Amino acid sequence: MSTLNQQYEEKVRPCIDLIDSLRSLGVEKDLALPAIAVIGDQSSGKSSVLEALSGVALPRGSGIVTRCPLELKMKRKKEGEEWTGRISYQGHEEEIEDPTTVDKKIEEAQNEMAGVGVGISDELISLAIASPEVPDLTLIDLPGIARVAVKGQPEDIGDQIKRLIQKFITKQETISLVVVPCNVDIATTEALKMAQQVDPEGERTLGILTKPDLVDKGTEENVLEIVHNEVIHLNKGYMIVRCRGQKEITEKVSLTEALEKEEMFFKDHPYFHTLYSEGHATVPKLAEKLTLELVNHIERSLPRLEEQIEDKLAQTQAELDRYGNGPPSDMAERLIFLIDEVTAFTQDAINLTSGEELNCGENLNVFSTLRREFGKWNAHLDRSGQNFNRKIEKEVEVYEDKYRGRELPGFINYKTFEVMVKEQIKQLEEPAVKKLKDIAGDVTV
Repeated sequence: MSTLNQQYEEKVRPCIDLIDSLRSLGVEKDLALPAIAVIGDQSSGKSSVLEALSGVALPRGSGIVTRCPLELKMKRKKEGEEWTGRISYQGHEEEIEDPTTVDKKIEEAQNEMAGVGVGISDELISLAIASPEVPDLTLIDLPGIARVAVKGQPEDIGDQIKRLIQKFITKQETISLVVVPCNVDIATTEALKMAQQVDPEGERTLGILTKPDLVDKGTEENVLEIVHNEVIHLNKGYMIVRCRGQKEITEKVSLTEALEKEEMFFKDHPYFHTLYSEGHATVPKLAEKLTLELVNHIERSLPRLEEQIEDKLAQTQAELDRYGNGPPSDMAERLIFLIDEVTAFTQDAINLTSGEELNCGENLNVFSTLRREFGKWNAHLDRSGQNFNRKIEKEVEVYEDKYRGRELPGFINYKTFEVMVKEQIKQLEEPAVKKLKDIAGDVTV
């Protein structure tokens, strides 16, 4: 596989490692990180492209095979060094010793996160591969866009996938890598439409044409026009690749052999040989372009990312300052700390009840607050008392006429008086409770 020059390779790895480390720390939950997201319709050849770049087999089959976002981190090692792999998801991390088991490990992770079947999840699976045969590159593979739900899939599976893809490609920090087969009308592909919706100028969209061996005779010129950016313009342009088809996979054609066949295909093709000579064709050329695009994108994004991190740090520090200092770790110091806190709280309570000003908050002068509130309550009682007096006078008159027995004039039966007082107290209960809540809210420290 052709490589970048040594000087540039030394520049590439630190940039990619920086973003990978930030993503592994969970920074992406708060800040958008530079990334390349791979999108395409179902059966667009997306998995084949990623297999050719990474050198390992990925889950295959009919329907949706990528059911979770897959972060594919590739690191180039020196010639002669052994292949290493590691998969991590939801706190689980596992070393992969055999590259032929990668697809099974991914399937296990997807079943764990999205359930066994055809559901999807927006939780990230991270697959790290280090080998002399891979480029220095990190990609995020997203589920292929389904147009119609098949057996076992939710009716809205297409909308679910689109929402997941939108979550990634809407970010200005994401380059959209759109995979489109050569044997379909590029203008009708859902993946390219989605990319155009969030990036109408094509500033951060790169097209990849696949399956050039399936192009109908007489349409080769159309493919040349697309790759030369004459049909749907994208600032980052187009690349074209030929990966293993199902027949070659069945015949167990290795990825290395497939790369050799790809090179011969483009070199000998009567139309596409010009694309090869121009550097627009083959997986190795695609790997070089993607690495260059990602590193340049990271370098352009770093100043803004640094500014966002500083802003977030300042916000977090301000929140911590509001909490004050926590208890010390030393047991003896903890006792002193506790005594000081209790003493300070007690003094604040004393100051509040004596009407003294405090620096710990506003409107905390309890006496003045209570004086205002109880003044209002006293006025309410006066009004209520006047009404009660009038009611008593009427009740006494009725009693005198109907129920007076041996009592002296002006004296009514105690039980009758008790009933009238209880009715008055009951009428005062609701406003009294409300007033208590108001006062409690005003004086709570």
